[in-house]
Amino acid sequence: MTLALYMDEHIRRAITNGLKLRGIDVLTVQEDGRTGTPDPILLDHATEIDRVIFTQDDDFLVIANRRQQEGVKFSGVIYAHQQSVTVGECVRDLEIIAKASEPEDLVNQVQYLPL
Repeated sequence: MTLALYMDEHIRRAITNGLKLRGIDVLTVQEDGRTGTPDPILLDHATEIDRVIFTQDDDFLVIANRRQQEGVKFSGVIYAHQQSVTVGECVRDLEIIAKASEPEDLVNQVQYLPL
C-alpha cells in the first residue's frame, strides 16, 4: 500500500500534476470541496480520510507540534518551505515518501522537504 496525499490549498498545481502522472494517490483541498477551511479542520479531515497532508504553510507546523505535545493523533504532515525546494524536488521527494511509506509511518509525524 502506498501513502495517500492530501494537498493543502496553496500547493502549486504543477506539483499535484507531477505526482498524479507518477501514479501517486493525490487529493487536493479544492477537489475535496474544502477551499477556505481552517487548517486544524483540514488536518482533522486528512486524518479521517487516511491521508497525509502536504503543505507549505508554517501554521501546520504549530498545529502538528501542539497535537504531538497533547497526544492528539493526526495522520501526518509533510512540509516544504516555499523558498527551500523546487517543484521538481517536491515531486521527487513526495513520490519517494508515498511509494516507500505506509500510512502508519507518518502518524503523528512531521516530515520536512527536501529529503
